[in-house]
Amino acid sequence: MNENLVKIIEVKESICEDNNKDAEVLRQELKSKHTCLLNLMSSPGSGKTTTLLALNKAFNNRIKWGVMEADIDSDVDAKTMVSNGVPSIQIHTGGMCHLDADMTRQGLREFNRDDLDFVVLENVGNLVCPAEFDTGSAVNMTILSVPEGDDKPLKYPLMYKESGILVVNKIDTLPVFDFNKELVVEYAKRCNPDIKVFFISAKTGEGVQELADYLITIIQEWNK
Repeated sequence: MNENLVKIIEVKESICEDNNKDAEVLRQELKSKHTCLLNLMSSPGSGKTTTLLALNKAFNNRIKWGVMEADIDSDVDAKTMVSNGVPSIQIHTGGMCHLDADMTRQGLREFNRDDLDFVVLENVGNLVCPAEFDTGSAVNMTILSVPEGDDKPLKYPLMYKESGILVVNKIDTLPVFDFNKELVVEYAKRCNPDIKVFFISAKTGEGVQELADYLITIIQEWNK
């Protein structure tokens, strides 16, 4: 063996492959427990927590659900959810910009309950890293707020490719910003032709009921 040869290891590929296997195991574990996990992703400030609060009202106690708030630091979002009657835990990622399957499993254990029909993982605010790691979710959902612009699917295609649901939030600000609803749908469907698009205002409640009803359908189908 030539000792001068340098061995090259593709670490990212290896990590992703191991995570994908673990994520599938977790997905089947959750399926057997009749728990539907949603991985919620977006950039910071898009309105993830506000959307979840609006959904809580629209669910109207039809399901038992909880939220795992993932952040690099702080527990602001988890406290907000708990104060509004939604069971929540806070996950600190230790500086990491995403969650993987094992970190998600650890968070689920901390709930210490098996009676939840639906759990939302509010992933770290980031349009790149979270889309690269399978968390074991039944469905991925991403939020794009109107002030961010309608071209985000072109700039961050993997996020939209990996998401089954796109929620366009803050439509109450459409008169203020140069945002084309038809274009954002077209761009998103270039990444994922099957992506389901909802236009909402978490602030005013417009469109939220339709999104909630759609999620209820997914949850019921998953938990059969």
